[in-house]
Amino acid sequence: MSLIQEKSVHDHAAVRDGVPPAPPIGASRGGPSTLLRLLTAAGGPRYAAALVVDAVGSGLLRPFLLLYGIGVLHLGTAAAGLTMSAGMVAGLLVVPLTGRWIDRGARTLPAAATLAVRAAGALALLVSDGLPGFVAASVLIGVGSQSWPTTHAAVVSTLTEGRLRDAALAAGRSLRNAGLGAGALLATLVVTGGAGAIRVLAGVTGAACLAAAALVLSLRVRAPQRAADRAVQEQEQEQGESLRRISLLSLANLPYAFCFDVLEVALPALLVLHLHASPAWSSGVFVGNTVLVIALQLVLVLRLADRSRRAVLAASGVTLALAYLGYWAAGSLGGTAGAAGVAAVSVVLTLGEILYTGAGTALVTAAAPPHLLGRALARWELSSGVGRAAAPAALMALLAAGPGVLWPVLAGATLLGALAVLRLAPTT
Repeated sequence: MSLIQEKSVHDHAAVRDGVPPAPPIGASRGGPSTLLRLLTAAGGPRYAAALVVDAVGSGLLRPFLLLYGIGVLHLGTAAAGLTMSAGMVAGLLVVPLTGRWIDRGARTLPAAATLAVRAAGALALLVSDGLPGFVAASVLIGVGSQSWPTTHAAVVSTLTEGRLRDAALAAGRSLRNAGLGAGALLATLVVTGGAGAIRVLAGVTGAACLAAAALVLSLRVRAPQRAADRAVQEQEQEQGESLRRISLLSLANLPYAFCFDVLEVALPALLVLHLHASPAWSSGVFVGNTVLVIALQLVLVLRLADRSRRAVLAASGVTLALAYLGYWAAGSLGGTAGAAGVAAVSVVLTLGEILYTGAGTALVTAAAPPHLLGRALARWELSSGVGRAAAPAALMALLAAGPGVLWPVLAGATLLGALAVLRLAPTT
């Protein structure tokens, strides 16, 4: 079946619940009209609005929380940063519970809950006058943010199927990257207005999350009853070969997840500390990465629709490893030439990242048994979260030993992950 022909298996149920059926997707183009159709394929305009709120809210998260803690609550930089990290770790601990909730048949309710919890976090900021309130807000926002990818993928997987599902997930990621950039820019602009402006933004963010939660909840989408019944019946039983393979795939995912912090942590340190280049190089690399992801994520997913998801995921690992070795070579040039080389190699890193994010979740959703979808997605997202949590400390420790240690180790670990994907991942 071609991508143009694929439709949601739940079209009739979706119409019954007030959700428009998934539209046909044209050829292999990722233009604005295709993006819009894909964003409304799972959940319609109401769910697309919630995706916008999540995207911009996530972009606000790190800079906004930090600015609020320092600028409004007058906390120390170290205390605010440690609290934010603790909130994200607390969110990771909740992800497995979210997966089990999904396996009981829930779909839009968990997704709405993640938005409502973030709204509660914004409210906690508004009433906070010190560190305890900031801790509570960071935990609530961390829980909502970390559980969202799992709940979103479960909703999309229920309302779409096959390659249409892959494309809808890719459209959501393109939107999320645009929202991340817009949110970060908005947070930077608001801080110039002082503490009062930051408080207003906290209130607006909370109200927007609450409105989005209401929109998602109004969709009332659940798993087909058969899947929900099987989840209850098999909760204490052997989970089967598919889930075991997904668990092994999640372990192989750990080195892959380092790619995001390579861009955000390792490259700025390499450019400034080792190559003595201007910080503007780091900013340029980050902006270029964001633009390329927004422009190419959906296009590449559509063009690779006839390829095995497992093969694409393995290829992404090889591409990332080549980028790491490229950074090693570029760094040896030193000075401006080295910085320019790092910027050029970052295009390869971005392509690897696009392939990785386009194939990873899609592979898990395609391979997971319907009654264990939540647990499968939770394990995948948990491995990504653990990898990202460990990445800053691991990358800085390796870079302290020298670029000649960091890049070969990172390339070798990612290649091992790619090999594990080829040998262990389900065939889809």
